[in-house]
Amino acid sequence: MTTHNVTLVTMTCQVNLLVTEARICSVSELPPWYPGSETKPAPMPLLRVQGFINTRDVDDGSDLLEDPVTARRWLTEAELLNDTAELTDAQAQLARDVREAIRSLIEDDPDSRVGALRDLATAHRARLCVADDGTIGLENARHDGLGDGLFELLLIIYRAQQDGSWSRLKVCGNPDCRWAFFDRSRNQQGSWCNMAVCGNRLKNRELRARRR
Repeated sequence: MTTHNVTLVTMTCQVNLLVTEARICSVSELPPWYPGSETKPAPMPLLRVQGFINTRDVDDGSDLLEDPVTARRWLTEAELLNDTAELTDAQAQLARDVREAIRSLIEDDPDSRVGALRDLATAHRARLCVADDGTIGLENARHDGLGDGLFELLLIIYRAQQDGSWSRLKVCGNPDCRWAFFDRSRNQQGSWCNMAVCGNRLKNRELRARRR
């Protein structure tokens, strides 16, 4: 059962909205588009952002957005691109730029790459929508090209920032990993995508360094 608390939020468009805070729920089964396995999945729809970040596996060097053909396959499966749309080299590069900009947000190190998110936000528009229960929210005004799909990710991030779940999406503390994971710990102090793998690896590395 999901409980909701109503919070008043002032948007940058100077409209006061009622945003519901849904209790965090687990994802019992990962969708087929999710890259690899996941022991710490975010709730939907934030899982789409987590999956988008994890299309690049820093540990093994693979990238599901590395070229237009591979990127188009993943983006259409994740419903971020229409299955009839083509994808150019420039668009694949845009997807990679947006991905790394989003990664920088959860690394608490926003840098010049955030410009890609600003450009995306400037080029697209959200519109007010009213749910059956009267809740007012924002939705994507278009669902045509790649930019619209990437803008949808920004709207998901916005909602997560409002309901408090965004702060739980983190990047693994192992610099050789940087896998995005969802921290479900009570105090939100989780640092590793997998303690048994990355946590122990870093601790052993630090121990060896102290013994030198």
